[in-house]
Amino acid sequence: MSLHFLVNIGGTGYHPAAWLDPSLAPDAFVDLDHYVRAAAVAERGLLDGLLFPDIPVQQPGILRAPTATLDPTLLTTAIAVSTSRIGLIPTASTSLNKPYNLARRILSLDHVSGGRAAWNAVTTFEHRAGRNFGIDHLPGRGERYRRAAEFVDIVLGLWDSWEGDALVGDQGAGWFADHDKVHPLGHDGEFYSVHGPLNVVRSPQGRPVLVQAGSSPQGIEFAARYAEVIYGTQFGLEGAATFSDAVGRAASLAGRDRSDVKILPGLVPIVGSTEAEARGKFDDLQARLHPEHDAFVTFARWLGFEPDDLDIDAPLDERHLKLPADRNGPQGFFDTLTRYAATTGATVRELLSQFLGGHRVVTGTPESVADHIETWSATGHVDGFTIVPAVLPTSLENFVDEVVPVLQRRGLFRTEYDSTTLRGHLGLAEPANTFATR
Repeated sequence: MSLHFLVNIGGTGYHPAAWLDPSLAPDAFVDLDHYVRAAAVAERGLLDGLLFPDIPVQQPGILRAPTATLDPTLLTTAIAVSTSRIGLIPTASTSLNKPYNLARRILSLDHVSGGRAAWNAVTTFEHRAGRNFGIDHLPGRGERYRRAAEFVDIVLGLWDSWEGDALVGDQGAGWFADHDKVHPLGHDGEFYSVHGPLNVVRSPQGRPVLVQAGSSPQGIEFAARYAEVIYGTQFGLEGAATFSDAVGRAASLAGRDRSDVKILPGLVPIVGSTEAEARGKFDDLQARLHPEHDAFVTFARWLGFEPDDLDIDAPLDERHLKLPADRNGPQGFFDTLTRYAATTGATVRELLSQFLGGHRVVTGTPESVADHIETWSATGHVDGFTIVPAVLPTSLENFVDEVVPVLQRRGLFRTEYDSTTLRGHLGLAEPANTFATR
């Protein structure tokens, strides 16, 4: 068994105090060299791909931390020219884009990178983001996912609009392409009308890889139908088993196998030479937070409650386990955390040491972090993890230089790349061209 690892590349790191690291410039989050260095570290570690999150709206926390991000499709294209193997996965919303333009951008990235591109397909719930695109009120979850399904169907059709051998390239005869193997899409649906074909030839890896990040019931159904990689959140093995089983059942209904989908939940590894040193690193980050970004206050509001509603030294009340009607955030993340809290009886203070922005924190030595990864992977419920560095590039360097060698010695991770494409790294089959098989 070979594990798979993506890396969540979010600015200067996932922890809100990451930008205060003295080794980082305050404007590192808009410095291309910063991202190129992180990509080089990940590629040195033989990791599968870099995932770039995106919400195209200025977040309100800008007073105390950088919350702006560069456009991930442009950023990944720039990184493509300085890397040779690592996968590149920009996030783009089906709620805020048009299918033809997005299909063309992602497939262009795939060609520029030599077959290393994927698309993290998300729906957008943030109404402020919608207003940046002339959308006063984004639709509810059900309609968002119906729209997303039609959007993805169109993108897949456009990526298939050139068959693999449509490009003839006979310079002597002056014959460039076989017109009969370039197909219009002719889509006219509930939300979109797209004629096609795409004006970019078929992907070097068949198609760019499809990644999906939703964990709600609608997200699971959507992922089971389309996703080849799921980036989600899990806090305990019981929850991981439940999620994997749900994906497997939904995939079967969609005519797919659970093995067709790689589940790579987020993991925040904090690595030290001793357990105490690792815990101290996380505590130092928490201590750097401005009082307005106090971890307890942030956690309460992330759940959808005011801080006065929670007791830091008590487990969550039953009422805290129910999704607030006015909460505007990922439902799957809320459900996963509250299920874990109810199962374990952990106090809020304990949760704060295990949880960061929707992901599980694991502190320890290289060996104990590797133990955690091995224990989870042995269950078969996860296929690896999406590493979420608390501070970039430091936390990623710690993982690559200290944890990866342990996994390699145990025979759990590759010692060299054996493919040049992201699809090859992930062990995913090249999909058949839908037009060629008709």
